[in-house]
Amino acid sequence: MTRQDGRPGDRSAREGRAMRVVPFDELGAAELDAWHALRAANPALDSPYFHPGFAAAVHASGRTVQVSVGTGGGEVAALLPHHREGRVLRPVGWPGADFQGPVLAAGTAFRPLDLLAGGATSYEFDHLVDQTPGFDPWVISRRPSPYLDVTGGLQGYLGRASKSGKDNMGQARRRAAKAEREHGTVRFAANSTDPGALALVIELKRAQYAATGARDYFADPDRVRLLEGLLRTRDGSFGGVLSTLHAGPRLLAAHFGLRADGVLHWWFPVYDPEFARLSPGWMLLRELVGAAPALGVSRIDLGRGEDEYKRRAKTGQTQVCQGVVTRNPVRRAAAVAMVRARSAVRSVRSRTQP
Repeated sequence: MTRQDGRPGDRSAREGRAMRVVPFDELGAAELDAWHALRAANPALDSPYFHPGFAAAVHASGRTVQVSVGTGGGEVAALLPHHREGRVLRPVGWPGADFQGPVLAAGTAFRPLDLLAGGATSYEFDHLVDQTPGFDPWVISRRPSPYLDVTGGLQGYLGRASKSGKDNMGQARRRAAKAEREHGTVRFAANSTDPGALALVIELKRAQYAATGARDYFADPDRVRLLEGLLRTRDGSFGGVLSTLHAGPRLLAAHFGLRADGVLHWWFPVYDPEFARLSPGWMLLRELVGAAPALGVSRIDLGRGEDEYKRRAKTGQTQVCQGVVTRNPVRRAAAVAMVRARSAVRSVRSRTQP
């Protein structure tokens, strides 16, 4: 009987399975073809973060991506792109990857400890898809990752949304009319290719980080290059999506996300604080939901978090996991303590926020 927990005693999971590490740009056609085929056959991997185009864009931005390639019976059976920092492995795109895990066929056994080779002592994850084979013993916590089912566009969404979601979309429609009266014609671009607009999104996001005391994701230049490269990526099945909402000459709100086939990931939303009273983020989200059919999108993933707008807008949610794969019990204990401390801080903030 084959064990599915991936712990050290799992001999059957190792039979005929070899793991090697390859720089992303040295993957051959066979590995890339297998990547596409494995992802297409596993519905749990439909997020853009599992598309090889994401790993390619991260690697091209100047941040080295390595891929653990598992083979069995002479065929590629699993791929896990990652970064190595000293002895620590982290998912490709970390800390900006909102879904993580190996690319493998549904139900395939996987031994996470096999990743710890060549001197690597741990694999840390914070957005692992729940129930990924073999990872359960290494999971420390789980948190919700909400999404919007936007099949049928705005009318389809409203038929599935909660009362709160419907109310906020109705308010967004009225506020858009108010913005038009006060500031000029409201214009929405669902899929802009304007690099100047992207630069403004990054500028507004960095200002938001500074105002809230959050770590500046874009302090590393390679992350700016990543978004610029994704904006230029237009291969039909994968790429960046830049959406903007203007009133007259002024940008009210914008969003930069990732799309792969029918899934759009809500990644970097911003708005001009001067227009905060109009809730421009909701206005933008309403327009994007309405544009979903034309974009070929049936689901918008909002990413992990319990933000109020996500709770109100969602039509459903999945779970993502945080944890660490390691043979070192001290390292695992430290990771558990850190996760619990952060959870306590979130709990206090949620009780004290108005």
